[in-house]
Amino acid sequence: MTTRPPTPSRRTLLRAMAALPASAVLLGELPGPALAAAPPSGSATRYTIVPFLNSNDGTVNVYQSDDATDFRLLKSSAYTPPSNRIRDASVLKHTDGSYYLTYTTHTWQDVSTTIGFARSSDRANWTFLYDYTVPIANLSRAWAPEWFVDGDGSVNVIVSCSLTSDEWIFTPYRLRATNSALTAWSSPVALSGLGANHIDTYVVRTGSTYHAFTKNETTKYIEYATASSLTGPYSISRTGNWAGWGSYREGPSVIQLDNGGWRIFFDGYGDGTYYYSDSYDTFATWSAPAALPVISGTARHFTVVKETVSGGPSLAKNVTRSFRSANYTTRYWQNQSSLLNLPVVTASSTAAEKTASTFTVVAGLADSSGFSFRDSSGHYLRHWDFRARFDANDGTSTFAKDATFIARAGSSSGSIRWESYNYPGYYLRHYNYQLSVARTDGTELFRQDSSFVPVTAWA
Repeated sequence: MTTRPPTPSRRTLLRAMAALPASAVLLGELPGPALAAAPPSGSATRYTIVPFLNSNDGTVNVYQSDDATDFRLLKSSAYTPPSNRIRDASVLKHTDGSYYLTYTTHTWQDVSTTIGFARSSDRANWTFLYDYTVPIANLSRAWAPEWFVDGDGSVNVIVSCSLTSDEWIFTPYRLRATNSALTAWSSPVALSGLGANHIDTYVVRTGSTYHAFTKNETTKYIEYATASSLTGPYSISRTGNWAGWGSYREGPSVIQLDNGGWRIFFDGYGDGTYYYSDSYDTFATWSAPAALPVISGTARHFTVVKETVSGGPSLAKNVTRSFRSANYTTRYWQNQSSLLNLPVVTASSTAAEKTASTFTVVAGLADSSGFSFRDSSGHYLRHWDFRARFDANDGTSTFAKDATFIARAGSSSGSIRWESYNYPGYYLRHYNYQLSVARTDGTELFRQDSSFVPVTAWA
């Protein structure tokens, strides 16, 4: 087995946390309110993004993920418009069941008064619809259109526009669809209160409050504003490096995770990295920005569609099972002196070895939609200092969370990846024949190392 860097200890992460900005909280890396809530039984969460490429703004790829971190390619060069370019694509799942793109039609150097539209029934194959000329007098550029569906079901596009009088000073405008086919639009209305020179404005709504994340094109920071109406007036309350994300950041997109927290994705075009960051207090504080695995450096400016789909990993509860490594097919989970390891187990193994490789699958101690695993002595699999081990249930909420795992799709048919309930983005994986909880790096090797097949119990 290939030797890999060891998983960082809890003490190492605490030291890293101490070095972060005061506004940055490592929720999801250290125990806290961040929980990886499970989708309904028999279902899976699916996140879809349609970015243009750092190497090519004439086409887009389509990626999907079940955890909003590990994005896998669904189709490369999935859509190429018949003319012009495609940049800053925003994706929408409409009430007609189809997916829609709206996008910038030209490069940043070009005068551009249009935004493009395309449609797909399966996210992989797209059909060009039309280029729409934004009806603003003396318009110079219409860029970065972003979908927004309001509480009344109305479909809107927030588009950044500049005039010929100052072609590099942008103002966000709202276009509202006036038909269900998304082919007719109301007159543009400027979002008031944000002031001049804000671009890539992305809006989400919680209750009666509209939250705008918008790039200040002068300072290159993503700012934050709120309003009681989609068109404002907005009040900007966070400027500069308020969230610890740094400058030369653009293209914010915000999505709510299964666990109720919020994740922002943004393009770190200044350093060539695509980032994500999480908040569990409704946008007040954010985790330290992390590079989005695999597609960072490839993908540019995208938004996210989240859906609940059928066909998630399926595993019965209150049954005994053994768990085989997906990529080391003679090796199985085994309790060895209270630590979970991955030895070879065969029909000729001893009865004690077979018993130590057999577990009862039960409802998650912290979330009944999740899973917990009990050995023959009644101890539960849990993580401790990022190591997988078996301990007696002490009845605390911490133990229950440490001992609960969420089923995610594995690397091969029938295999399952087990995401930590209280360390979202961390998975049970094998390393040097031991099992630990480690943060996904998005590679195929990690995906295979963290995939396990439930099989008939050895004992």
